[in-house]
Amino acid sequence: MTIHDILRRVEIEHISFIHLQFVDIQGTLKEVVIPQRQLQDALTQGIWFDGSSIEGFVRIFESDMILKPDIETFAVLPWTDGNTKSARIICDVYQKEEPFAGDPRSILRNVTAQAQRLGYTSYMGPEVEFFLLKKNNGGTPHPLPHDEAGYFDAAPQDLASEIRKKITNALHAMHIPVEAAHHEVAIGQHEIDLQYQDALRMADYIVTLKYVIRSIAHQYDLEATFMPKPFFGINGSGMHTHQSLFQGEQNVFYESGAQYNLSATARSYIAGLIDHAAALTAVVSPTINSHKRLVPGYEAPVYVCWAQTNRAAWIRVPHISPGREKSTRVELRSPDPSSNPYLAFAAMLAAGLDGIKRKLTPPAPVEENVYLIKEGDLEKYHIRKLPGSTQEAADSLAKDHVISHALGAHTVEKMKEIVEQEWNEYQNKYALHPSSWEISRYLTR
Repeated sequence: MTIHDILRRVEIEHISFIHLQFVDIQGTLKEVVIPQRQLQDALTQGIWFDGSSIEGFVRIFESDMILKPDIETFAVLPWTDGNTKSARIICDVYQKEEPFAGDPRSILRNVTAQAQRLGYTSYMGPEVEFFLLKKNNGGTPHPLPHDEAGYFDAAPQDLASEIRKKITNALHAMHIPVEAAHHEVAIGQHEIDLQYQDALRMADYIVTLKYVIRSIAHQYDLEATFMPKPFFGINGSGMHTHQSLFQGEQNVFYESGAQYNLSATARSYIAGLIDHAAALTAVVSPTINSHKRLVPGYEAPVYVCWAQTNRAAWIRVPHISPGREKSTRVELRSPDPSSNPYLAFAAMLAAGLDGIKRKLTPPAPVEENVYLIKEGDLEKYHIRKLPGSTQEAADSLAKDHVISHALGAHTVEKMKEIVEQEWNEYQNKYALHPSSWEISRYLTR
């Protein structure tokens, strides 16, 4: 696609507005909307903006930054029409004519370039879970799940069947292929799986997926949340991420006859993930709320181990059918949809590549229920626990040279600042105030 192609399409399809989009360090979508007549200048010269007002970007005296649209990401927003028909383009962030070191998209592009220099193309296939909530809560202080359905339930119990279809159609119209969509385990919870793509394209897709879900939920007077654990006592939302490496058309994770049909390359990739598990947690499970999901009993991993049939494991190797060797992959189960997909994919890929470079060997797989293993026996199985807090994970990230280098000093420092700020706010607003549990337990003693 060329600039001329886009300008011609905008003219033919009578598109009035263009949303130029990017994300901040936390993965929050940002945009500036320009009228159609400004598009040619934006495509050829970029758009200046104030980076000092964006979370995790730059200080006020470094504020001048440029958005450079990536024309390959042009897509019409299918729920717009008439005089407000719009399209969106995802942008790269530049500073002084150089890619900005803290731009999450540029960070992922750099790591995928490292993979390419080793001869690999990285593919990601995330399973994105989310809740749909009622906006009108009948006086309750927090939004409530919009239905009482459960795993794979159908209409009429599943009240969002038609909503997911509309989301799927919108994604297809934007050339984003959906593999499956269904109701998840918890009430009001849903999952949409995208067909695997190269890492950078998939990160673009995830940002767009969340944008589409929120936009269409709003049309039904619902609110979509990607919060990892919005409700106590039911499953939280994950973003299990399937990963593989290809050389041309060959999936280098596959080896016929090997255990689980996994090649030595795949095993070293797994070993790299395991070796960097603590630092990865800071990126793929980045919030205080993320750690309320990573507890036993709700299909979220707690222990760092790998297996094929054991869904309590941190890494799982999905079964593949004969003739589908290209589907060989490993699934990391701790990521959640509050993570920045660009940074999450960059960190996971960097960890896996490090395992390959160092020819690491993973510990033996653990196919038994890891939650039934006694605490004192975990070391015998070479099993570690994931970090239990954002501070512990952030400390691990700062000490991990591979993941820190992949993200860059600027990003790691900003992530640390965000963790400290959020923890201080959390402590001041909640830890120092009596909770409802404390009131019920101690008031009449």
